[in-house]
Amino acid sequence: SGTIEEVRLDQATIEVSGVGYSFFATPTTLSALKVGDQVKLLTYLVVREDAWILFGFIKPAERDVFSKLISVSGIGPKLALAALAVFTPEELRTVVSQQDLESLTKIPGVGKKSAQRILVEIGDKLGEPRGTQAANLGGIGSVGREEVCHALEQLGWKTALAQKAVTQAAEANPQAQVPELLRAALQLLGKHHA
Repeated sequence: SGTIEEVRLDQATIEVSGVGYSFFATPTTLSALKVGDQVKLLTYLVVREDAWILFGFIKPAERDVFSKLISVSGIGPKLALAALAVFTPEELRTVVSQQDLESLTKIPGVGKKSAQRILVEIGDKLGEPRGTQAANLGGIGSVGREEVCHALEQLGWKTALAQKAVTQAAEANPQAQVPELLRAALQLLGKHHA
């Protein structure tokens, strides 16, 4: 629990008792954070030889799905975040429960073998889907599009491909906010990747 000091495209900083903690997060979590807000985050710490990396989540469902995804061999934290950028936890539950291999390959970096591994290793650990809700909050401008392009570049996509996907996603979803636009662009790029 603490005060949000900074919000960037793929991470934010929270001050807790005078110490700032940077954490990576999903577009859904980041869009809920505003500088100066007092928030309580659920976190997941990944410890490596060279770094301790913190991941923060507003919703318990996101953290639970994230922790289950990274338990799959070959699925690291960045790939798990990419999955949660493309799908909500409920959508991911639906995809896994329906054994929808093709939808899983829309996640950047997930090919058919990784998708099969996810389906086999996660099985019913995510639980049954409970239905999804969509929010329509009005469209975003060019600054939001630039943010989404930058995020895609950070995930390893070439600038030209990222810009094309963002343009197509914005045309198909004119009312989309940054998280929805990022998710739609990732789905388009996932189709090119497959």
